[in-house]
Amino acid sequence: MSLINTQVKPFNATAYVNGEFTQVTDENLKGQWSVFFFYPADFTFVCPTELGDLADRYEEFRELGVEIYSVSTDTHFTHKAWHDSSETIGKLKYPMVADPTHAISRNFDVLIEADGIAERGTFVVDPDGVIQLMEINAGNVGRNAAELLRKVKASQYVRAHPNEVCPAKWEEGEETLAPSLDLVGKI
Repeated sequence: MSLINTQVKPFNATAYVNGEFTQVTDENLKGQWSVFFFYPADFTFVCPTELGDLADRYEEFRELGVEIYSVSTDTHFTHKAWHDSSETIGKLKYPMVADPTHAISRNFDVLIEADGIAERGTFVVDPDGVIQLMEINAGNVGRNAAELLRKVKASQYVRAHPNEVCPAKWEEGEETLAPSLDLVGKI
């Protein structure tokens, strides 16, 4: 079953962010765009490249009113240790959410039960807490923050313009489409 257009299920977790442990719940999502960025584990190989890429683009996401939540099944203590010991992870300014109970990973249907870790899942959540985009990558394929940023902009655009759609490779400022009978077979 697809999670698209479903409400994020209630959750309560501890995150490490800006040198502190803080609580993050589904209530934090209300009124803002959010990205849930699941990854398998701290102290691994592809994960720091992805998280670092997001960190490099974080201010661009914030300018769009988007909060990033990286999530793994590690504890918040492990997140802190990784943050403190890795130059790449040390530049993260977004919450690193701990999911040692696997509840959030199960809610987003990305938990690999046999291994107790999450798939590389990306979810864009609108200000109403509804999932608008989801993507799952194999564990050995890293994601691209620039492409995620493009998809967030497209999601925000179509929310603000419900009678339009964004075609393939759409970039902010480019032409969109207004679906109608007149367009059928002409694209």
